[in-house]
Amino acid sequence: MARTTLTISSKTYSSWSLRGWLLVRFAGLEFEEVLVPPDDAAARAEILLLSPSILVPRLLHQGVTVWDTLAIAEYLNEVRPKAGLLPDDRAARAHCRAICGEMHSGFAAMRAALPMNLKGHFPGFKVWSRAQADIDRIAQIWTECLTQYGGPYLFGATRTMADAMYAPVVTRFVTYGVMLDPAPVEYCKQILAMPELQEWIAAAKKEPDEISELEVEF
Repeated sequence: MARTTLTISSKTYSSWSLRGWLLVRFAGLEFEEVLVPPDDAAARAEILLLSPSILVPRLLHQGVTVWDTLAIAEYLNEVRPKAGLLPDDRAARAHCRAICGEMHSGFAAMRAALPMNLKGHFPGFKVWSRAQADIDRIAQIWTECLTQYGGPYLFGATRTMADAMYAPVVTRFVTYGVMLDPAPVEYCKQILAMPELQEWIAAAKKEPDEISELEVEF
């Protein structure tokens, strides 16, 4: 049988790589990492939000190649239905898909103003108004989900694709010292405590600093 691989880029800077990696880990699928160097032109453009890229994340499983993050999530839900990537309840599944889609296609101002940087720490970072509106909407999504489904994850006791989609946002909020209300803060703590995310962060800290554009406060 063909080996299962996940192509990813920088663990320090690539939020989409992290999302794909978490999805595969949540699904319990054994896989090998294939790393695209951050100095690869296409990967660098993806990290800096200058262009879309089909390079990362890209899952190869049993001869099937899937490269869009939401497509990866839906594919994994099909091949590992017991992993709980989507909630059991139909209405909750629709809600989960909706907020994943919102993260996938939205919040451009927040993503541009607060790029993922697991080695950076910028206390007192000034967030411009459009990015703040995105932050407020994300906090609202988290609060509503935690209230409706009881936490500690967005759809209850089980991690879903939504938690994978929003995990990089949690790291951004930590990097830039974003102020949040108590419920979103507790959610951030829950996500940061996940062994998978701790493993990713530890690996990121061992990477060389290669994306100089993201090493400054702006």
